[in-house]
Amino acid sequence: MVSGKRIRISRITFNDKMLCVPMDHGVTVGPIKGIEQIHKTMEKVERGGATAVLVHKGILRSLPNPLRIGVIVHLSASTNLSSNPNLKVRVGTVEEAIRLGADAVSLHINIGNKDEQEMLIKLGMTADICDEWGIPLIAMMYPRGENIKNPNDPQLIAHVARIAAELGADIVKVPMPSSDPDEINVIVRGCPVPVVAAGGPKLDDDKQVLELAYAVMKAGGYGITFGRNIFQHDDPELITKALRKIVIDGGEVEEALRILKG
Repeated sequence: MVSGKRIRISRITFNDKMLCVPMDHGVTVGPIKGIEQIHKTMEKVERGGATAVLVHKGILRSLPNPLRIGVIVHLSASTNLSSNPNLKVRVGTVEEAIRLGADAVSLHINIGNKDEQEMLIKLGMTADICDEWGIPLIAMMYPRGENIKNPNDPQLIAHVARIAAELGADIVKVPMPSSDPDEINVIVRGCPVPVVAAGGPKLDDDKQVLELAYAVMKAGGYGITFGRNIFQHDDPELITKALRKIVIDGGEVEEALRILKG
């Protein structure tokens, strides 16, 4: 039997693969390059073949026209102006996201800091509400805080991913330890729900971006959620097309590079 969650997941993926472009950065760091005119950038990645975008509620509410791809509404936030930026507070509700037409919702949870417990409570409670409404929950899980000595440790990231699955997330987004498929597979095989890769800081080399996406898919990942490495690219539409060749079509890095070269 097809469930509401399954229907909605099909709207943010293609053939059970995700190419999502998070653009929730405006709350954290302001209108940085690539999202100053965020509606235009959303249209570019839509044309490039992204399966979904991830934004805050106000961005969705202010869209001039509906998108033809999936929309995920982010429900938590903090700013880099705060004295405690690792604490992500709730800034929206599941019901509100549904009223706006969202296909899924997301939460950002930082593990390894003094406010971890407060964020875990929000994760568990939001997962219950999502189950009640049949809407998917994407948990963005980061090892971040005073107790984290090596945030690139694959076993640590695997633990962080597993926390989200244990507490009810449908899809887990985590940073990747490297572009080594064996290290990434440590995370994937320890998580009973699909794992997607965070893109991390903006990379100067397009090939590195493509190689990371390729490694994720080779390791059994569900897809990618690359933000800056797409929306801050000189041509967001083109880099999205190149990444789609790898993530959705199962292509090689060299094939994707040819797309970028025209």
